[in-house]
Amino acid sequence: MDVLGVAAVLLDAEGRIVLWSPQAEDLYGYTAEQALGQYAAQVLVREEHWDWVIKTFAEVMETGRSWAGTFPVRCADGRNRLVELRNMRLLNDRGEFYALGLGTDSPKLRELERDVALSTRLISQSPIGVAIFDTDLRYVTVNPALERMHGIPAKDHLGRYYREIMRPSVFERAEVAMRRVLETGIPLVDESTIVGHTPADPEHRHAWSLSVYRLEDAQGHVLGVAELVVDVTQRYESAIEAGETRRRLALIADGSARIGSTLEVEQTAKELAEVTVPDFADVVSVDVLDSVLDEHRPRTRAGPEFFRALAVKAAYPSDAARAADPPGEIAAYGDDRLATQCVRTGRPILVSQTDGNDLTRIARDEHAATLLARAGVHSYLAVPLTARGSTLGFLGLTRARDPRPFDEDDLAVATELASRAAVCIDNARTHQSVRNAAETLQRSLLPEMPPHLPGLQVASRYRPAQAAYEVGGDWYDILPLQDGRTGLVVGDVMGSGIDAAATMGRLRTATAAYADLDLEPAQILQHLDTITARLEQYIATCLYVAYDPHRGECRIAGAGHLPPVLVPHGGRPRLLDLPTGTPLGVGGVPFEGTTFPFAPGDQLILYTDGLVESRQEPIDERLDTLLNLLDTRGSPLERTSDSPLEETCDSPLEKICDRLLHGLRHPGAPDDVALLIARACTITPDGP
Repeated sequence: MDVLGVAAVLLDAEGRIVLWSPQAEDLYGYTAEQALGQYAAQVLVREEHWDWVIKTFAEVMETGRSWAGTFPVRCADGRNRLVELRNMRLLNDRGEFYALGLGTDSPKLRELERDVALSTRLISQSPIGVAIFDTDLRYVTVNPALERMHGIPAKDHLGRYYREIMRPSVFERAEVAMRRVLETGIPLVDESTIVGHTPADPEHRHAWSLSVYRLEDAQGHVLGVAELVVDVTQRYESAIEAGETRRRLALIADGSARIGSTLEVEQTAKELAEVTVPDFADVVSVDVLDSVLDEHRPRTRAGPEFFRALAVKAAYPSDAARAADPPGEIAAYGDDRLATQCVRTGRPILVSQTDGNDLTRIARDEHAATLLARAGVHSYLAVPLTARGSTLGFLGLTRARDPRPFDEDDLAVATELASRAAVCIDNARTHQSVRNAAETLQRSLLPEMPPHLPGLQVASRYRPAQAAYEVGGDWYDILPLQDGRTGLVVGDVMGSGIDAAATMGRLRTATAAYADLDLEPAQILQHLDTITARLEQYIATCLYVAYDPHRGECRIAGAGHLPPVLVPHGGRPRLLDLPTGTPLGVGGVPFEGTTFPFAPGDQLILYTDGLVESRQEPIDERLDTLLNLLDTRGSPLERTSDSPLEETCDSPLEKICDRLLHGLRHPGAPDDVALLIARACTITPDGP
């Protein structure tokens, strides 16, 4: 009514104006003083319309039938104004009749009618759910679209509070948003997405986008709020699916970067487990067939399969992790177990929703099945670890706290990760087998300690390269010679693997043969150079020392090898300044020998480059570290007796070897090490 500004005019039975509202003054332009007591026709109607107006007025007063229509009223400024009129007869308590005329501006009324019709159509026919609430958040209006979304008839909404209809807790957020809009007047436009279920479709999850506006009248009084609800389930699910796709791709990329960083079977399995937990699974286990790692255990096609657990990882403490086999243990899985079926068929097994029977077939035994049930495992994946046409084992994945069941997309991701890991495991297995063979060969070629060396004590160490690298060709030898002399040899064949170890064996044998001929060190190296030159693609470095206890001296020659360290008794360690010589196998370059005194108590340290070379530190700094580790002047470490002679011959060379390896060799060192320490002692009738 306020929007329309309805004017009220009351006429007596003669047609005179007896009541004049303020809205009439606004609409027609006449003040009450100008209008009251005047004949309405003379004030408001042009002369050409008098007859019709008087006739119509008489019919209303005589019959009591109302009249409605649009009429051009003459206003105070002389212009005509189309007015929508409603005329009716009134009767007072004295039996007197009056005529009431209600009028409003016709164009404004038409505009309002169009707005109302448009709003009504939009609300009733719109696919967007619309609800109008009062200031207490009780339903006033609900359109058919919202009625369908809620699955509740519109009439059952009216007068009820919002949370009486929308009971699930997820809708608390929407109620809070509506109250905030009601208080502040700041609209909420497509900023709140609610995910839940309604009676319309209780089996499926839906997503709705909410917009809320405050409703006010023309004077600014708050009437309530309007809620617009759009079902965005498809958009929400698409966003979730896109996010899952990005997550899966990121997981595969992460696996590509992290899996296979070393050539160690256990480490590769651990990396696979770490990639998949917790983003992909709650608990993961990596198991390989024991026959894959143990060539002496043949695999049978019937009966149980024997698996060796390599890695187990859980996102949180769980009974499901206790149900898995501990790393390093071997467990038998029967024919009916999913793990056995997975490796025998070479196909993945997906159990989206597990039941008691499934858990029994997943677990190793009944106790493990009970643990899986207690942990709440509801979904399971077993994926074969297949490389180069052979099945090595399987990857087991379970979900318990994670409510998502594994699906076909998850299966594709797990298969990709398992495939990458299987190739790395197979590479590591093959490498380890070759490495073990090379290391066995190399150790078999290293010398045993001679029972008696006149005037000399020796200690030695050999350390192969770490598992990520192949065994090298480092060697040492201790050769008893004529007249109580001793030959000391250390060398390094460039390269790695079985070929390098075999070449090392050839050179060691040749060195021993030439040493028996009582040749000078330089001559021995010359012959070794000729032999090495005949071996394709191989060169080697070498130091040969011949110690004569009777003369108290050593003769030495080198072929491209790092200089030895001489530690004079009671003196400072120093690197011997020797002719470097070229490596064996280069050919055509003569070798030079030299002699240095080697008295009782003196120590000589021969080593290969694996002891001192490092990618992180310069070689000069590493050699200085070697000298510092050998400098024990004033330290009780080298003193075991009050007698200088006993101190000379009884000091622990073995401890010196260990100290050097501990101080210079880092975990994961890429090269092998040969270390030989000799100490001159006074010759006694019974020994050194």
